[in-house]
Amino acid sequence: MKALIIGSGPIVIGQGAEFDYAGTQACRALREEGVETILVNSNPATIMTDPGVADVTYLEPLTVEVLERIIAKERPDALLPTLGGQTGLNLAVALHDAGVLDRYGVRLLGTPIDSIRKAEDREAFKQLLVSIGEPVPESTTAHSVEEALAFAERIGYPVVIRPAFTLGGTGGGIARDRDDLLARARYGIAQSPIGQILVERSLLGWKEIEYEVMRDGADTCITVCNMENIDPMGVHTGDSIVVAPSQTLSDKEYQQLRSAAFRIIRALGIEGGCNVQFAVDPQGTPDAQWRVPYDAGAEGAGGADRGAVRLEDYYVIEVNPRVSRSSALASKATGYPIARVAAKIAVGKRLHEIPNAVTKRTTAAFEPTLDYVVVKIPRWPFDKFPAADRRLGTQMKATGEVMAIDRTFESAMLKALRSLEVKGQGLLWEAPQWLEVADPTAFVERFLAGAPTDDRVWRLFAALRRRASVDLIHGATGIDRWFVRRFATIVRFAEDELRGKTPTPALLRRAKRMGYSDSDIGTLTGILSADVRRLRDQWGIRPVYKMVDTCAAEFEAMTPYFYSTYEQENEAAPLPGEKAIVLGSGPIRIGQGIEFDCCCVQGAQALSGRRVASIMVNSNPETVSTDFDASARLYFEPLDEESVAEVIRNERGSAALGGGTPPANPPGAAPPADLPAGLDAPADPPAVPVFVQFGGQTALNLAERIAAIGGRIAGTSADAIGLAEDRWRFHEFATALDIPQPPGGTADSLAEAMVIAERIGYPVLVRPSYVLGGRGMEIAYGPEDLERFFQSALDAGIGRVLVDKYLRGREVEVDAVSDGKDTLVAGIMEHVERAGVHSGDSFAVYPAQELLAQERSRIVELTRRIAEALPVKGLLNIQFIVEERYRGASPPEDPPGVLSAPEDPPRIYVLEVNPRASRTVPFLTKVTGVPLVRLAVAIGLGSTLAAEGYARADGIWPTGDLVAVKAPVFSMAKLLEVDTFLGPEMKSTGEVMGIDRSFAPALWKSLLAAGMAPPPSGKVLVTVADKDKPEAATILEGFHWLGYEIVATSGTAALARSLGVDVTEVPKLADGDATILSLIRSGQCAAVINTPTLGRTVDRDGFLIRRAAVEARVPCLTSLDTALAMLTALRASARAFDVAPLAVYRAPRVPASAS
Repeated sequence: MKALIIGSGPIVIGQGAEFDYAGTQACRALREEGVETILVNSNPATIMTDPGVADVTYLEPLTVEVLERIIAKERPDALLPTLGGQTGLNLAVALHDAGVLDRYGVRLLGTPIDSIRKAEDREAFKQLLVSIGEPVPESTTAHSVEEALAFAERIGYPVVIRPAFTLGGTGGGIARDRDDLLARARYGIAQSPIGQILVERSLLGWKEIEYEVMRDGADTCITVCNMENIDPMGVHTGDSIVVAPSQTLSDKEYQQLRSAAFRIIRALGIEGGCNVQFAVDPQGTPDAQWRVPYDAGAEGAGGADRGAVRLEDYYVIEVNPRVSRSSALASKATGYPIARVAAKIAVGKRLHEIPNAVTKRTTAAFEPTLDYVVVKIPRWPFDKFPAADRRLGTQMKATGEVMAIDRTFESAMLKALRSLEVKGQGLLWEAPQWLEVADPTAFVERFLAGAPTDDRVWRLFAALRRRASVDLIHGATGIDRWFVRRFATIVRFAEDELRGKTPTPALLRRAKRMGYSDSDIGTLTGILSADVRRLRDQWGIRPVYKMVDTCAAEFEAMTPYFYSTYEQENEAAPLPGEKAIVLGSGPIRIGQGIEFDCCCVQGAQALSGRRVASIMVNSNPETVSTDFDASARLYFEPLDEESVAEVIRNERGSAALGGGTPPANPPGAAPPADLPAGLDAPADPPAVPVFVQFGGQTALNLAERIAAIGGRIAGTSADAIGLAEDRWRFHEFATALDIPQPPGGTADSLAEAMVIAERIGYPVLVRPSYVLGGRGMEIAYGPEDLERFFQSALDAGIGRVLVDKYLRGREVEVDAVSDGKDTLVAGIMEHVERAGVHSGDSFAVYPAQELLAQERSRIVELTRRIAEALPVKGLLNIQFIVEERYRGASPPEDPPGVLSAPEDPPRIYVLEVNPRASRTVPFLTKVTGVPLVRLAVAIGLGSTLAAEGYARADGIWPTGDLVAVKAPVFSMAKLLEVDTFLGPEMKSTGEVMGIDRSFAPALWKSLLAAGMAPPPSGKVLVTVADKDKPEAATILEGFHWLGYEIVATSGTAALARSLGVDVTEVPKLADGDATILSLIRSGQCAAVINTPTLGRTVDRDGFLIRRAAVEARVPCLTSLDTALAMLTALRASARAFDVAPLAVYRAPRVPASAS
């Protein structure tokens, strides 16, 4: 059998790394069953799209037209639609509706199309539930705002809006009044692929429970896991803190919901995995008070009517007839590989025929049992976007999540908080405005009684510190009293037992068992965290590691998957033989995405290939790296110094774990005085190699401490890493080596920064050290901007801030690998946008299309010099600027695309050096075939490029007969109040790739894949700042020539008329006329080109235009470079583009005469 698997595309809010995990598992599972797999995905940053995961891999846009071409070429027998998230599911339905599946004889594997429709179509699902007697909230399906309004006016507000066939709650929300409903219903209908929304009675304040269930073709059903949201109904489950297994359900309620989930999955006819979400009346629990739906922020409209309604004990809220976001969490929480089992069910296997890969003794029909508690906390992007609307609702806003496992809720919760990696926001953190309110009732009313926010748990801790009662907090938030009591236990122990007390062995052991970090214990007791660790060493208080075995130790398990806890028996004896630790990248967030997890997995695979046992440490349940078989051993732990130190200690075997006795000879301590004469103290075990260069900035930031905690960095040394990462040190280093940098200097005060800026002249770029995703980077166009930006930059990073001249040139970057002597540049990528746009938000083109030969040589030369001087032993990413005035745009007499050779040598500046994997490593690895991570592992273990066969005299890998374009993908529709204009700080959540034989079709495919391709006709709104008008002429003429109708505001319209371009002029928003916004929302607008006024005077008009475009799903370009590239792609879109497997693009083309 040959099966087509549709991937999930780019990482966006609501559809993240969990589907890379699911797709990877599915490909491997099907290949085990002898099924030939054809994978189609557009995301190059994933393990799923690595060579060898599927038999044939296409990196192509996920559209019906492209998929039909692939089906026609590959002729698969079947399509597996349920492992690619909502994207895969919607495409499967679209292929069916277009007749493609019937035309080519392709059948769906697993869940049939009718079952998908019944679950996804809101009205069909409601009718199915009614037919089997399952309770559903009073609701209606609407295809118009008028229908939604009529229902809401009848039952009263608030009501919940749920669009059909969307992901992450896109377009959904809670409408609290008529105006709110009009806006939300209009938006929800627009976001639904079938123009349908469900409008239902609000169940705000009810408990939300999820069940992950499986069913096979023989109608055998099992529950894999049930989970409980700490937040009550009203917060998207992806934005809620989730606990597994449920903590507050009675056994009767558990069985009642389990039975309901089975009835639903059977009625739908789903074969595979399914996620069922329930709302449970809190009255069903002994300590609950709610008889009517709770609403923290409503004005009481309709409340009396709701109180008269007979409420069921539970309602069915939603069913996902596919592997869901929660499936990855449930898989990691239990060790049960849901996607793997679902793929095998899809090809006809029964649950009892599928071996349990964990125990090796039971089958997949065995329901997992947990003897521990799992806590998942979302990771939001609000540290990057502090001005965003931080209120949580039914539309998801988190970019990622962390998970922690421990024996109790309290310890798992505290461990999860440590995993979030939000600078300065630990357990004891409080916002400055909270400190002004000491009274508990006033604090709760002011900071907890409103709509929930991302920092709600810290607000709850703060209220408990002020001794707010459990009832008071429960009444304000709707959070179950059981959870509030557990939070109170955490806080009261800190305040009453730890604060100001002298640590004793008993107190310290109790604190560690509850989950307190050394850092928090030190803060509370008034000693250094290093002293806390020293005391633990002295008193033998160390964690042991327990196995995740799916069966609560009922059977002997084989899984190498562990979590720490402060008990006695250690189940993770040190791995024998040669081994190395790979530090993961933690939660997915803007600036550190799935590409780093990809590198970590490739690192583990490379170690295995060299017969070195790989040990993975990570905290992210969504990813392939935390799959139980992705490495020889997995520690599911926070990526902080304390946790990593304990893992290293455990693998060194340097502590007598399990017995509670101190080590015979702690590292660095003198030999014990009572050793028998003639005997030496036991030698310290050898340090364990640790790879820090694959896990992004998270792992790299631990480099300086690795040696001190018993590890040995494999590859580039901690000093070399610090030299590259610290802006001041690198500035001095580059100056000494005469490596060109933009003029500037480093500062740790605003006064110093002002002096530097005055000396080099504005504009200047402000760049902090040790940050990811350009955090805190800004362009200052004058002293006012610098004053506004500098402190934020200082707070964002570590150490001094670099203030250097902003050069308006072409940005180029390289990914290279070096052994300290030889360096290989895998490829040079050129950004479409000029410098000033973060590299992660730019279109990157490989190979660089406009570099002159001498510029290319100069870039390779600088890369080799830097790599050798640092020295680098592993991966290296360098960003350069080719100054525009030396190679700027071609003179007017030159033909387009032809550059005059400069009279002077190329002026190329080094902008930034990253001695680690970059976000472009997976992209470049796939298009060049250079195994960058595998080579870095080999070098880290002592090999060389020459020994691996990759040393080249010219220092650069030859380019192939292809062009690949990496395009950014944004999730701005979910992040209200965030401006979409691009700058030095990264804003994209994911990426896609277009690949073809030449630039224009590759670029067009990247636009298609990113959802930025405009329709072939319509209106193009152009409104640009005065500084950009000279360059806008070509764009106006280009879109006009292609047949688009140009619409512009007065200044841009005057420019268009001067060029002889027909234009429709519209008033500015500042004139009090909203015609522009109406146009964008009308469906007639093909694209918006809007460049902001930069500096401190960013205008509100531009912000509203850009937000309207995002929310109307109209491509919005804030860089004229991107607009010019779009014109190039549009001209090429009329021509045919190739659709081929990645391996075909990478292979040299055979001339026609040779075939």
